[in-house]
Amino acid sequence: MPIWVDADACPVVVKEILCRAAERWKITTTFVANQPIRVPPSPYIKTRQVSQGFDVADDEIVDQLSEGDLVITQDIPLAAEAIEKGAEVFNPRGEAFTKDNIRQRLAMRNFMAEMRDAGQVTGGPASFSQSDRKAFADQLDRWLQRNSNHY
Repeated sequence: MPIWVDADACPVVVKEILCRAAERWKITTTFVANQPIRVPPSPYIKTRQVSQGFDVADDEIVDQLSEGDLVITQDIPLAAEAIEKGAEVFNPRGEAFTKDNIRQRLAMRNFMAEMRDAGQVTGGPASFSQSDRKAFADQLDRWLQRNSNHY
């Protein structure tokens, strides 16, 4: 049950947490991005560089993942596709995307995009905090413990 990481926009601290977990739990973790990603040498940590282009990394993750895998992404459409294929998904802030909440998250994403396009909304998400880091680490730890009998 590998971990797939949408690595282009993933905070460095989250990548570090994932690399430590890959080593400790001996679980294959693949960082997919359209630029080179630096990771420590390990038989459990892999990178996959894809060509530039809209959703190329997302498509690669969806093509490669299997039911039960974990996907780490901030991209809500990618999260929706991964859930549809049976993956578990959460973002770098530790928030889970599920069958129960993904439709609402997609609708809110689309609404906010329309508001931005109309000039009604400016700015982005809050900066990544220590509490975000802890929430991610806790969520990852729970997933690893729940799935430890699979790897």
